Amino acid sequence: MKRNKEMNFFNPMALREKYSVKAHSGSNSSFWMDDNYGRKTSIFDSWGVEEEVKKPSVDVIALAAYRRSISNFVNIVTGRNDINVRFASGDSYTDGKNVTISSNVKASNFDATVGLALHEGSHILLSDFEYLKKLEFEINGEIYLKAEKKGYKKREVVTHLKNLLNYVEDRRIDYHIFKNSPGYKGYYHSMYKTYFHSKIIDKGLKSDEYTSNDWESFMFRIINMTNENRRLDAIDGLNEIYNLLFVKNHPSTINSTEDAFKIATKVYELILNKLDDGVEETNEFGEVETKPASGNSDDNGEENSEGGSGSGGSGEGESKELSDEEFEGLKKAVEGGEVGRGHGNGSDVVLSEAQKKQLEKAFEKQKDFVDGNPKKTKLAKKYASEIKSVEESGMTLEEVGDKTLGETDWRTNKVSSGKTNCIVIERITDGLLENNLCQVLRKNYYGTDGGSKLVVEGIRIGTMLGKKLKVRNESRDTKWTRKDSGRIDKRLIAELGFGNERVFSSVFTDSYADAHLHISVDASGSMNGDKWNNTIKSSVAICKAASMIEGLTVDVSFRYTSWGNNRGEEKPAILIAYDSRKNKMSHIKKYWKYLKVSGTTPEGLCYQAIMDKISIGSREKESYFLNFSDGMPMFSNGKISYYHDEALNHTKKMVKEIRSKGVKVLSYFIGGDYERTSNQEDFKKMYGKDAKFIDVNSVSALAKTMNKKFLEKN
Repeated sequence: MKRNKEMNFFNPMALREKYSVKAHSGSNSSFWMDDNYGRKTSIFDSWGVEEEVKKPSVDVIALAAYRRSISNFVNIVTGRNDINVRFASGDSYTDGKNVTISSNVKASNFDATVGLALHEGSHILLSDFEYLKKLEFEINGEIYLKAEKKGYKKREVVTHLKNLLNYVEDRRIDYHIFKNSPGYKGYYHSMYKTYFHSKIIDKGLKSDEYTSNDWESFMFRIINMTNENRRLDAIDGLNEIYNLLFVKNHPSTINSTEDAFKIATKVYELILNKLDDGVEETNEFGEVETKPASGNSDDNGEENSEGGSGSGGSGEGESKELSDEEFEGLKKAVEGGEVGRGHGNGSDVVLSEAQKKQLEKAFEKQKDFVDGNPKKTKLAKKYASEIKSVEESGMTLEEVGDKTLGETDWRTNKVSSGKTNCIVIERITDGLLENNLCQVLRKNYYGTDGGSKLVVEGIRIGTMLGKKLKVRNESRDTKWTRKDSGRIDKRLIAELGFGNERVFSSVFTDSYADAHLHISVDASGSMNGDKWNNTIKSSVAICKAASMIEGLTVDVSFRYTSWGNNRGEEKPAILIAYDSRKNKMSHIKKYWKYLKVSGTTPEGLCYQAIMDKISIGSREKESYFLNFSDGMPMFSNGKISYYHDEALNHTKKMVKEIRSKGVKVLSYFIGGDYERTSNQEDFKKMYGKDAKFIDVNSVSALAKTMNKKFLEKN
């Protein structure tokens, strides 16, 4: 590799760190995402076209998680928490306040999307948007006159300079991030690969396309000057522009948007000096107008109304990777400011008509990027509302399962990882209910009178139960006599004369620490009918009783199966429907009338998903876990097989883990007249001595078992 010592410039496309980009399954985010991440998406794929998402299979949970993750990245890099990350719904440019991302974000384009979001966030942090708004007034009048001779109107001049400014500004802000947050370089590299390193761009640079003495050709060659396939001999003047952009003005020397504009102005003057004078033409009204000599006035003069400088978009190019030797040599060259210019003497690369159209499309996307107004897939209002509800409810995905639960594909005989995602919903909200995002929380045609009556009856039972559980509030004093120290026991003073010196006594006060109770309810389909009604009443009763007991808090979760549109989309799910630390009993009255059963019984999988929420006990606060279930766990979605002994053993393992964290377990079997003995035996295997077979609607039975557990001493 030849080194030119006078070249000292920042090249984010060339300096790709193989260990940050290529390692970890090819993703900078693979440490928290799965290994199915791919990098084969092209920016020329149709999914990048600006259109509303209409497919019913939109994963709003995943989109919410992506938005939340990207928002965290932006906040960390910018050091600000007032920059909002939102999905595209209208205009997609950066307005100086918000970062807009495409709604088509997924694992395969996540890194590039993060890079774009960081890029936009950096503009908000570093670019002067007020300066951009008055840009046309900062342009020297002589430039307008010179451009007019070349056939360009005032509005076109403003657009030209804004695009050149954006290009210089991009280098400035990206250098800032590279210098101050080097750990995020990989995301930027993915972004640059998306827009500037694709096979068709590489081939176009090598060809004689865009080599005319016109604005379009200059912009194509300037935008791609950081590509290793650049040809500075393609148009007269490119060498001078290259020196101005990359030699005389290192990004570290550009301190403001105004500085960047001055450089952009100099570049524009160089271009105007090279362009042929315009050609006079008579329009349909008989007026004489000056048109560009090439007849190629590319711009419609429409500007980003907010003067935005941000970028966005999606998709990945397929640029070739450097070898280890090439990479190390290039890295040293770039860091030392010694990079060759990539000159060639003409080209023998010829593009077909189809390739020319493809190149034109790719260039349009590049211009959109530089213009700060790229095409981004819009999010339909329906899904925007659902995502908002997902985020308000605290809905997340937690990986659960283990290799013992792998499901065998009968077609290939391959065994899956045995892991899947469990939906965890932190709280009930109006949006969650209105958008039908939780399958155990549904409004129905027949009304809610039945559910309301269950809640009222539960509160009545709970009032009685609370009185029977108040023993926990009491303390007990035990007096110990005939001690060597303590207070003198007056009754023993007479024994001093008989040589007895143990006439002291002490009092020990036995009290109970504050406690938290987590109630976990099986909401599978087999619980329907009387079993469900009895469980709801009992759960409400315990919540009411706890509200009457000082130092006892309680939360309630419902575990179920969330169905998808297709086989394999089913997920275990758990809804935290009440938390006395945040909610009042009115919360139960408002929402629990809508609760219903759904799906199968992913018992231990749900326990695994909220293990930290269950085990909150400490020395200062005791922790209890109470379960309502009707027996055998089961679940399957093509990724995990949760049946029979495997499901039993996994649930047993999770219960054991709960106990190991100092949590006391109590489990009620909810049975019916038809319940098999085998179900009860399976229940005992999972919960051991803590398995109870009682009438859960009996206040006395509940009080007896709960008091026994509550009053146990460690």
